[in-house]
Amino acid sequence: MEGDIFEELGNTTQVDSRILQIFQKNLLQAQDILNQNRLLINEINQNHESKRPDNLSRNVGLIRELNSNIRRVVDLYADLSGSFTKSREASSEGDSSGTLKSDGKINQKRIRST
Repeated sequence: MEGDIFEELGNTTQVDSRILQIFQKNLLQAQDILNQNRLLINEINQNHESKRPDNLSRNVGLIRELNSNIRRVVDLYADLSGSFTKSREASSEGDSSGTLKSDGKINQKRIRST
């Protein structure tokens, strides 16, 4: 949804800052949609319990809206996942001197000339 964030950015600090902004924006959008879904589900349940024909027919549209919202949330999370993966790849490529291992020690990389 946000496009390729790395096309727009220059240095690592800008990349990190922009990635965090995108994460925050997508997470807030997803949370808003999930809040809407909670309200939709409550209305659908109330309509179902009422068993009134007009309320039951209204549920068709509400369920379609709910399904659409779920697809949007899935897309947002997919974008987050992709951005996170790209950011991890970019940060590991950007650090040619070494990588930090899980025990906190630096694993030196040897760069071979070709």
